[in-house]
Amino acid sequence: MPALAQDSNIPAASAVASPEHAQPLFGALAGVVRSSAKVPITGAMVTAVRADGKGIWTTITGTDGIYAIPNIAPGEYQVTTQAEGYPDITVSTLQVAAGRATRTDIAMATNIAVPPIIASSNLTTPNLSTPSTPAAPTPQTAPDQLPDPPSNAAKGVLSRLARDLMGTKTQTAAPVNTASLIPPASAFDTRAASDSPFPTLPSPQGPAAPAAQGSPAPASPTAPETDVITPFADWDWTWLNGNTRQHDSPLDGKYFSGEFRADTFYGIDGNQPVDHSMGGSSEVFRSGEVQVEDLSIGGDFHDGNMRGRVLALFGMFSSTTVRNDPSPAVGQWDVRSAYKYVSEAYGGYHFNVQHGINVDAGIFVSYVGLFSYHNFDNWAYQPSYVSSNTPWFFNGVRIQWFPTNHLKIEPWFINGWQSYNKMNSHPGLGGQLKWTPYSWMNIIANQYGMGEDNVGIPNRQRYHTDDSIEIMYYNKTAPVGNGIDKMAFTFTGDAGCENGAGVTCWGGKAGPRQDFLGWMAYNRWWWHKDLFAFTAGGGQMDNPGRYLTLVLPINGADAISGTPYFPSGPGLQLHAYDATATFDWMPSQFVTFRTEFGYRHTSVPYWSGRHGITPPGGNNGSPADFVCATGASSGQTSLGAAEVACGGGYNSVWFPDLREGQALLSFAIMVKL
Repeated sequence: MPALAQDSNIPAASAVASPEHAQPLFGALAGVVRSSAKVPITGAMVTAVRADGKGIWTTITGTDGIYAIPNIAPGEYQVTTQAEGYPDITVSTLQVAAGRATRTDIAMATNIAVPPIIASSNLTTPNLSTPSTPAAPTPQTAPDQLPDPPSNAAKGVLSRLARDLMGTKTQTAAPVNTASLIPPASAFDTRAASDSPFPTLPSPQGPAAPAAQGSPAPASPTAPETDVITPFADWDWTWLNGNTRQHDSPLDGKYFSGEFRADTFYGIDGNQPVDHSMGGSSEVFRSGEVQVEDLSIGGDFHDGNMRGRVLALFGMFSSTTVRNDPSPAVGQWDVRSAYKYVSEAYGGYHFNVQHGINVDAGIFVSYVGLFSYHNFDNWAYQPSYVSSNTPWFFNGVRIQWFPTNHLKIEPWFINGWQSYNKMNSHPGLGGQLKWTPYSWMNIIANQYGMGEDNVGIPNRQRYHTDDSIEIMYYNKTAPVGNGIDKMAFTFTGDAGCENGAGVTCWGGKAGPRQDFLGWMAYNRWWWHKDLFAFTAGGGQMDNPGRYLTLVLPINGADAISGTPYFPSGPGLQLHAYDATATFDWMPSQFVTFRTEFGYRHTSVPYWSGRHGITPPGGNNGSPADFVCATGASSGQTSLGAAEVACGGGYNSVWFPDLREGQALLSFAIMVKL
């Protein structure tokens, strides 16, 4: 999640001097109404009654739970908060002072014994212009007519209330230093800032009372402006596939913003492999068992123009991710062990140019394939082949340039395609363009080329384009009842090829065609105030040569060893399609309960069958060779030689049980803080 700009980056209110330097006569009251679970409550009515009975002010909270009452006469008040499904909360003896914005956060709970006040404070506002009388008490705009403010944890609300609710003029905003923003959790992704550091509050002001004769007219409160400086901060992007749906984080701090993820999975493979082992996926690996897929701990450092991120990786991902990279076979040093428990680690610097330029170096989680590396951020648990068979990590340098707050241009200089090391003599070059022309549209284009990404084949270059569009075609501004709140869809197209050293992009005399062509599309429905969601989708893949097809873990095989039971090479075909249906229950912004059913199919046997993919007696340490029926290695990579070595012809060689289809019912509990 993008970090919120630190208060030090928010311009202070400029002094407004009246001819007489008159003292302020009025104050303001504002805050956030939340449940005991710290979830903002929309449409709560907040009523402030002056103790002497000389004034009543009323307003209604917005979608982020914020309420605000400007131009309120100083004195002692009783504040009552009412919301459907919660007992009324009354706060007595609340003091409002002239020239100050009093912040009072209110917690509502089913247990009336829960203390109603979270925090209450006063903010001094110097040299306020002096209105003559308070606004007349009047009910405010109905909730479904309120503007839909950018979702936020009200970070920076103290400074804003002092300026905006009191009607103070401000300086022209200087560009926000986005070096203090939490960078995207995925390096090459669309997870740019989706929350504004300046929450847009509803303007709860009724008709002003007539001004006393000879007095200046009451000053109208200044409506808080939307943040148009920080990239992608003026609209809410929590609906995007691959983007966090959180509006705030309890681990956000001034210099370090922590991150914790726990993704626990249970899946039932319809083929019921006896060894519980599944292949062909970057997300699911064991059948009929409870497994911790992703346990990530770390966060973002931000101070001044310095940027840094580290995310330690544990669980199944720490073993299964690194096995898909063959580059550690090049040269010496145990690179896999060095990076096994790290998914992201980089440092960088921010330059205050236009809307910001970031220069970072290290290891990044990629965003080729639209879906996030972390399933909590995604619409589905098992993405289609376009995402599951394309990169998850890069080592290198990136530059993020934001010429506008709706455009990111991000070139990459990296070791190679989904690789820790450089396969041959050429590095990989690529980049991402992210453009959000409207609040309901997100366009992403990833490009890659130049890299020689096959170990030991130095003259074969790889090219790839990965392009996506996400559109929200229905959005209810203020959800009420149990109906549909939002509807959105995504479409991703992938195309690539390899050329040289005996293969071509299009086929011909120079060699057989070796390319990658795929697409995937998903549609999602949210309802009951985003408590539930349903996603349906799937895709197809065509990968002659299988150069991007995941190596099956037969007998412990990985991308370095390969396996003779499912080889890759020029002319070997693979066509595949899949579909999933996903149901999410999201009782909190920090947790998702997910149920998903999916079916995947390939043109050749690829999925684990009933008898599994583990040799008799377990892995024998020679995954690149055929296995004898006894479980011993034949020492041979060709079937004919293996039959001779095993001593009994074809029947003396062991074969894994592979099928052309896989039906998977899965359940997951995913937590992110």
